[in-house]
Formats: sequence, structure tokens, C-alpha cells
Amino acid sequence: MSEYKKAYIAGGCFWGMEDLFRTRPGIIDTEVGYQGGENENPTYKHHPGHAEGLELTYDPNVTSFKAILDYFFRMHNPTTVDQQGNDKGSSYRSAIFYQNDEEKQIAEEMIAVVDASGKWDSKVVTTLEPFAPFWKAEEYHQDYLEKNPNGYTCHYLRFEESYI
Repeated sequence: MSEYKKAYIAGGCFWGMEDLFRTRPGIIDTEVGYQGGENENPTYKHHPGHAEGLELTYDPNVTSFKAILDYFFRMHNPTTVDQQGNDKGSSYRSAIFYQNDEEKQIAEEMIAVVDASGKWDSKVVTTLEPFAPFWKAEEYHQDYLEKNPNGYTCHYLRFEESYI
């Protein structure tokens, strides 16, 4: 039996990210929520400084933190500051909340690979932020696009080819 790990990322509206990640090999569970902000127990109506984020539970025997970041950098635009699609503001920033030095190093390496790839017209602006408490979002946000299949999303796979 494997020991599952967790990864914490933000890349715009959490609904679209969750919908794309839920079907990835090795992803055991997804939760949307708020991370990296100023208040405890944030809500959708009051989450100053928090990013709309995603907690991924994954099986490291099937996927890796590096593979998760590879997909992350292909399913959102990591070159826009505080914006994805029509969503604007720090809640929609691109961020990786690293839990240890190894994750930070992998994230730094992936950013360098993405920048060197030339796939984007601008450099990556994804922030690397030390892990902060992850606050689960309200239940109506969980699995939102499964509950509302015609709901808004600005996430899609921009590049089929892996960076790694």
C-alpha cells in the first residue's frame, strides 16, 4: 500500500483546475480552497490575499510532483500576473505552495524548463510560496464543473507535449 502525498497549487479559478486534474493518472483526490492569504477560515466572499487553490492528493508510485507541475504549466497561463482569462486579481495568481526544499527546487527547475521551452511569449510569473494553511472552500465549489457542466472555466490543455 502506498503512502499518498499532497501538492498545493493555484492557477486561476479553482473550478477549472480541479476539473482537469481530477482525471490525471495518480491523482487520488482533489479539493478546492484558499491559500496564502491574510485571514483564517476564509470564504468566497472574504479571502483577502488568498489564492483560489487546489489540494491534490496523489500516489507517488504513479505520478510525481514534477509531473504534476508539468501538467500545471500546460493547463493554465503561467505568464500573466494575477489573471487567468477574464478572472483578475491576486486570487487568480499562479502559485506553487511548496512544502519542503525538494519541492521548491523541483518548482524552480520546472520554471526554468518552461521559460527555456519558448512555448510562451513571456516569462513565467508563477510565485513560489512557502506552504500556508489550505482552507477548504465551501461545498458548492467542490466538484463545481461536475455539478454544473456548463459552468465557466478558462482552463484547458494548451500544449499536448510535455515539458519533461
